[in-house]
Amino acid sequence: MSPEPVLIAGKWRESERTGTFQAANPATGEFLPPLYPVSSWSDCEAALNSAHAAFLEMLSMPGERIANFLEAFAVKIEERSDALVELAHLETALPKTPRLAGAELPRTTSQLRQAAAAARSGGWRNPVIDTTNNIRACFGPIGPVVVFGPNNFPFAFGSASGGDFAAAIAAGNPVIAKANSSHPGTTKLFAEAAHLAAEETGMPAGIVQLIYRTSHSIGEQLVTDERIGATGYTGSRSAGLALKQAADGAGKPIYLELSSVNPVVFLPHALDEKGDALAEEFSGSCLMGTGQFCTNPGMVLLIDGEAAERFITDITRRFEGAAVGTLLSDSVRKSLHESHRILKEAGAQILCGTGPGSGAGCCVANTLFRVSGNAFLRDPETMQTEAFGNSSLIVTASSLKQAAAILEHLEGNLTGSIYSSACGKDDVAYDLLAPILRQKVGRLLNDKMPTGVAVSPAMNHGGPYPATGHPGFTAVGIPAAMTRFAMLQSYDNVRPHRLPEILRDDYSGPAQRLIDGTWT
Repeated sequence: MSPEPVLIAGKWRESERTGTFQAANPATGEFLPPLYPVSSWSDCEAALNSAHAAFLEMLSMPGERIANFLEAFAVKIEERSDALVELAHLETALPKTPRLAGAELPRTTSQLRQAAAAARSGGWRNPVIDTTNNIRACFGPIGPVVVFGPNNFPFAFGSASGGDFAAAIAAGNPVIAKANSSHPGTTKLFAEAAHLAAEETGMPAGIVQLIYRTSHSIGEQLVTDERIGATGYTGSRSAGLALKQAADGAGKPIYLELSSVNPVVFLPHALDEKGDALAEEFSGSCLMGTGQFCTNPGMVLLIDGEAAERFITDITRRFEGAAVGTLLSDSVRKSLHESHRILKEAGAQILCGTGPGSGAGCCVANTLFRVSGNAFLRDPETMQTEAFGNSSLIVTASSLKQAAAILEHLEGNLTGSIYSSACGKDDVAYDLLAPILRQKVGRLLNDKMPTGVAVSPAMNHGGPYPATGHPGFTAVGIPAAMTRFAMLQSYDNVRPHRLPEILRDDYSGPAQRLIDGTWT
């Protein structure tokens, strides 16, 4: 059986490979039929050359043409929706409905269309026109972008379809997509649709290219290559940091989404008012999708008391009674067991779970741990071990003061939530804790679970390390996500006819203007 072809320089061709691999169905453990190649450096070299040529062509390309491509791609995805949903279900065990067909697929096409609108308007470039000093600046494309997709969102974060892909293309950069090994077939379907859309809209051959897997060393060589502008990565902390070390050494921007426990604080009077409802809300959020969301609430902070004990008893019962879902792969199952081992050895008390699950295929029992505030503060780093899956750690603080100390010791996270009394009884506690949590997270929520990530211009799907590699950027939300794949370009005393249209005096769109010393 010949392995699937790679997409390089506008052609589906045989890979110059170093090996092959197969995806597996997590629900059955069975390998799925196609073989996929492990690309050699020769494949990467060819892709880099084609991406560089495409980038040079895209430098003079109006945003309208890029928008047309993104919109055509969205249509091609919708035409292939049934095949995409079916294959993604086989490769990931994620439910066809509502997850894949009803939520993730329309989110993906919406992102592409939002990116198209931003490319067409050009407002994301943030033009600044200083006529007083005859200096102008705007954002422009940075160069070919490598996108590493995660295992848990094969559509909306996929390397050939998701948010990083859409943002990079809309900013004027070609993309080399590195598929996730858990769903290579799904990624190939997206790349096929993108390739057809590129042909129909007259895009350069190297605007979208696809490789499935490389060795670690070749991956590091790829992100450091002089032809690469930047890299977008979503995945494990260890692999991401290895890529970051390589990219940093070469002076290449790399935007990472790594790990997050997403603390949720339930203040006492909130539990008094509606503890049962909050137990249901938390359990549903934590176990949704078998907990395989980067914003899964993996840590709960409570303050000792009767309401906290009732809450702990309630959520333990709900975890024990809930169905056990299938994890994305056997490697996710092994990683979850390893995280549980680390927490147990650090002294966390098992309330339920940690053993084999009763679900289909790759699964682990719904798991809750408990630890005192004192124990957490003795070893906060270990107690924040991310248990990616249907698992969470409850931390019980002895006082409000200790709760503040616990928050002070948090690593950077994507999100942090605080539930408080509707009638203001927790306001003093909130006012103490919220400023601390605010600096530890990219997105602060009130009275809401963190698992929903809206595709909104105001969204921040980012945060301090180790949630991401840089706290100043978001992976979700157009146009903000686009500036990761852009460079700031300044023009000093450049003749008017040589300026980009967006920086000329007669530009009619939104811009910051300094005229005769006054900003308008």
